[in-house]
Amino acid sequence: MNEILGYFSAIFIGITLGLIGGGGSILTVPVLVYILTIEPILATAYSLFVVGFSALVGTFRNIKKGNIDVEIGVIFALPSLLAVYITRRYLVPSIPQEILKLENFTLSKEIGIMLFFALVMFLAGISMIRGRKNNKKVKNKKINYPILIIEGLFVGVFTGLVGAGGGFLIIPALVLLAGLPMKNAIATSLMIIAIKSLLGFTGDLSTTLNIDWTFLISFSAFSILGMGFGLYMSKFIEAEKLKKLFGYFILFMAVFVFIKEII
Repeated sequence: MNEILGYFSAIFIGITLGLIGGGGSILTVPVLVYILTIEPILATAYSLFVVGFSALVGTFRNIKKGNIDVEIGVIFALPSLLAVYITRRYLVPSIPQEILKLENFTLSKEIGIMLFFALVMFLAGISMIRGRKNNKKVKNKKINYPILIIEGLFVGVFTGLVGAGGGFLIIPALVLLAGLPMKNAIATSLMIIAIKSLLGFTGDLSTTLNIDWTFLISFSAFSILGMGFGLYMSKFIEAEKLKKLFGYFILFMAVFVFIKEII
């Protein structure tokens, strides 16, 4: 029963990605942990793979439409990719099993990851509720390459720790630091997420994690199927209203994860 619910959730994640262009992937880890009972570290690895392939579908779609700024995307993606790989290959395995121990409470590695993930969900929910301003590209805007690279490194570490794409961090950076219009920033962020997530996932292949490839590929396939439905439905549904509603759902999930892990 849990497995069936998990695969239905994968379709829902894909539909959300197709409808609102991002944010749905942040549900991947909670679905894997709480519905399919996969331990958190492995769940974040699986999430990188699922998020990466889902973003790859969106990337091919946007390449055909000419919405991606490849140069800016590569400049952001390379340091981000490096940070994801190092985080998954070295940082995550080096986190101690017991991070903090008090009289009646032990903060384990798994609980710490999920609490950090709850914080990420909370910030993502706030970002969706507040919405995005429809910025237009400023002509001849000077691109702040050093800050863009530093932002790429930061987002890479973030993605490596929690297995989420981090679009709510990437898109504002592309608008403010690279001067991209919102439509191009969203499309370019999908390319960045696809590159850093899929290649960053290779960092897990060198660790002791036991990857169930049959499950991972089938779960990803259901997510991509859902994304196809979402892209079709997006022609008839106003995405911004849905995004705010989904933002409140993400906030609820953040509180749920926090309470679940603490209690």
